[in-house]
Amino acid sequence: MNNTICIRLLLCLFTGSLVSAQEPTKPPIAIAIHGGAGTILKKNMTPEKEQSIREVLSSAIHAGYELLQQGGSSQEAVVAAIHVMEDSPLFNAGKGAVLNALGEVELDASFMEGKNRNAGAVAGVRHVRNPIDAAVAVMESSPHVMLVGAGADSFAQAQGLTAVEQEYFITPARQKSLKRLQSKLNKAQAALTAEEDLFIRQQRYGTVGCVALDRAGNLAAGTSTGGMTNKQWNRVGDAPIIGAGTYADNASCAISATGWGEYFIRNVVAYDIAAQMMYGGRSLADAAQHSIHQRVAPLGGDGGIIGLDASGQITMEMNTPGMYRASIDINGTLEVKIYADE
Repeated sequence: MNNTICIRLLLCLFTGSLVSAQEPTKPPIAIAIHGGAGTILKKNMTPEKEQSIREVLSSAIHAGYELLQQGGSSQEAVVAAIHVMEDSPLFNAGKGAVLNALGEVELDASFMEGKNRNAGAVAGVRHVRNPIDAAVAVMESSPHVMLVGAGADSFAQAQGLTAVEQEYFITPARQKSLKRLQSKLNKAQAALTAEEDLFIRQQRYGTVGCVALDRAGNLAAGTSTGGMTNKQWNRVGDAPIIGAGTYADNASCAISATGWGEYFIRNVVAYDIAAQMMYGGRSLADAAQHSIHQRVAPLGGDGGIIGLDASGQITMEMNTPGMYRASIDINGTLEVKIYADE
């Protein structure tokens, strides 16, 4: 090999090393969302509704992911994604939330960041346009973790969050569902058809949530819901309860749950998954599978979770026929799914 070739090879190697030094590999980012789990069957879905749901899920996941790409925090990404779903009447959160027994809307939400395990939550708010904002405000601007009812509404308004009248949230579709459910509940259980029984059970579900990992390696999780159709006595489900419906810790994972809230509370599902990882050495996928199928299901509960670990691995586990969900992984691959067998 002559000297000219050797010099050229050395220059190529030197130039390549400079490029590598100037363009280090960026830390991973990832995000996942859900829009509720339940008996979601293709035969019961019109093509138009399915397309609309997929479009909103896609818009929500991109709203969060684009912030992560720009160097935004996992908190900002979670809030942005949930905003899209809270503002869509297709989901049970914010506008289009289900109605309680009095035909009113009561909203719950929570947020947790994984770096310091700071958290905030609200329950039973009636006038906060985007409840996830109120949950973040409780975390950032109060000494508390959870505020409820009129006090939570007053706090949110004092923080300058957008307040709306009840009419903003209520849609004809939710009014129809409430009326139909109440008429079915007046029938004896033995007289219910299989279709009617399924409809009644379906009214327990519907929540939106997001988990994200940012360039700084910080995880975050948020969840927002209108709760259960025809709920009474200011019922609160798992969504605003830290450790049940929402949890984030950089040492393990970020979790947002959806399903029959009472069972997720009883099993402290979000924290149970994190604890299995921290103390039992399980992977996120194994821990989620165990919590949903070995703890929630045997008691009669159902639903699902989205999870994200510190390396950016995404898990979506459910024991229902479907869960509205979407994700963008560390490779930038987008997935939008509805049915369990997708």
